[in-house]
Amino acid sequence: MPTYAYACKDCSHAFEIVQSFTDSSLTSCPECEGTLRKKFNSVGVVFKGSGFYRTDSRDSKGSSVSPAPAAAPAAAPAPAAAAAAS
Repeated sequence: MPTYAYACKDCSHAFEIVQSFTDSSLTSCPECEGTLRKKFNSVGVVFKGSGFYRTDSRDSKGSSVSPAPAAAPAAAPAPAAAAAAS
């Protein structure tokens, strides 16, 4: 269950509380019964595994995207009817 931070607009009382995702937000301060606002903190993100570092998946030139190979021109199909008529 996540921890949410609240601060009172009237008395500046700040606190944290563990609530379920389905619980409604608190609206009144437990100390002065004033109006509460939910504070949003930065989220700590940890990337694990390969593919998250600047040097991963790079070629020797240092570009992150390899150029696509040149497509060969499509050959015209041999006319089967002309070869059979001969």
